[in-house]
Amino acid sequence: MKKLKWGMIGGGEGSQIGPAHRLGSGLDGLFEFTAGALDHRPEQGIEYGQRLGLGERAYGGWQEMLEAEKQRGDDKVDLVTVATPNSTHFEITKGFLEGGFHVLCEKPMTMTVEEGEEIVKIAEKTGNICAVNYGYSGYSLVRHMKAMIARGDIGKVRLVNAEFAHGHHADAADADNPRVRWRYDPALAGVSAQFADCGIHAMHMASFVTGQEVTKLSADTVSCLAQRVLEDDAMVNFRMDGGAVGRLWTSSIAIGRQHGLGIQVFGETGGLRWSQEQPNQLFYMPLNQRLQVIERGEANLSPEADRTSRVTIGHAEGMPLAFANIYTDLAEAIQARKEGRAMDPAADLYPKAVDGLRSMAAVVAVAQSGKSEGAWLDARPPMFQ
Repeated sequence: MKKLKWGMIGGGEGSQIGPAHRLGSGLDGLFEFTAGALDHRPEQGIEYGQRLGLGERAYGGWQEMLEAEKQRGDDKVDLVTVATPNSTHFEITKGFLEGGFHVLCEKPMTMTVEEGEEIVKIAEKTGNICAVNYGYSGYSLVRHMKAMIARGDIGKVRLVNAEFAHGHHADAADADNPRVRWRYDPALAGVSAQFADCGIHAMHMASFVTGQEVTKLSADTVSCLAQRVLEDDAMVNFRMDGGAVGRLWTSSIAIGRQHGLGIQVFGETGGLRWSQEQPNQLFYMPLNQRLQVIERGEANLSPEADRTSRVTIGHAEGMPLAFANIYTDLAEAIQARKEGRAMDPAADLYPKAVDGLRSMAAVVAVAQSGKSEGAWLDARPPMFQ
């Protein structure tokens, strides 16, 4: 099979997320890194792109890349990843979707719910794929958890407990570090900091594994560092459309916590627990039985888990490989469209524009609820109310 062509906006030298996307996109040999506008500084972006082998397709800006790639016809990139600061996601994603490209956008997809609804409508109108990088949903055992819940292994879901807490922004002396400061600046981050940065990963995970959507929520938000305008800690209670109750904690000042993404799901006949820092194990407790440890790569897992496991049991698979599973999903979706066939249902799990929209609505609701002493608010976008 001929490799698909992949391009990237942002993710330049020194970027936190750029290397993970470059590793993930190329891991399975399905995409070739072909084009990029990697830095908001044109000269640095071109120079770095050329060092990575992009040649004349290393561009000085995303607008230049968009116009040049549109002129390449069948040789244009098949998928563009947007890995820029939050405030630019909408404009760039909109431009490439309307220009005829499939897009994978980093989260949050937009800064406002209205922008999110517009992206959903543009994707529907153009027929182009718009995916959102909730990359942790690519982990093999997260997908197996989803399959177990869907087939009824724990019965009807009663309670979901999700968290994403770390302590890497706890040092007040680090408040002016540019890599930290922008996350708490409303002009760049929007209405929320920690929940928009990390909490929505946990909330998306809750919806992803349960197959239920959040309908309403109540939030307690706080800026533990007084100089911050936006929150660095949040506790969110939520309700889901299938009847599940949800609890979510997210923090950036939890000293001693490293990555801290985890989820527990409790049903009528069993419970499941998974942590991103120990991604090779899924803990399963059937009602009135002994605890079972499910290992990534073991026999008789679901097709969704088998498809997304690359190395033998007992060896670690990490975050870039989870990202790679999002890219393999997208490669299958793009190839299916090119070939006029249905895609493999086990691959139709990549987060879509509607997921990005729902997350943005939750971000806004958390920010508003936090300012209203925890008032319960509708967490759905208007188009889904």
